[in-house]
Amino acid sequence: MKFLVLNGPNLNMLGIREPEIYGRLTYEDLEVFIQQVCENLHIDVEIFQSNYEGALVDKIQQAYFDKVDGIIINPAAFTHTSVAILDALKAVSIPAVEIHISKVEEREDFRQISYPGKACFATVMGKGIDGYKEAILLLKNKLQEA
Repeated sequence: MKFLVLNGPNLNMLGIREPEIYGRLTYEDLEVFIQQVCENLHIDVEIFQSNYEGALVDKIQQAYFDKVDGIIINPAAFTHTSVAILDALKAVSIPAVEIHISKVEEREDFRQISYPGKACFATVMGKGIDGYKEAILLLKNKLQEA
């Protein structure tokens, strides 16, 4: 089983950016956590972060050709703006889970819509970095049911 974990803009600033919302763990801590979870579950994983919408779209499209089984995506700020990421997820038809570290539903009004989430079968939010483990397990279980 092969997963692609995508992280959008400003996630590279974990531990620095608004630690009261996102926590004090760094992006490197997040990468290690994801790799350990996937290793324990015998899942090959590629982790990618970009502050650029087009780079995320390119990675989603490439996942189709790389025969990725599932995608976990934290679109970050692109959650609320990116029809392009939504369209890329729909184009490749790879099962996907949306993840958010913060409780988006408790934040500003403009954050209440998720375009990429419309192409995902599940969303995990507000569980900090541990939410990535939940997303990985949801995706693994979905793929094993298929």
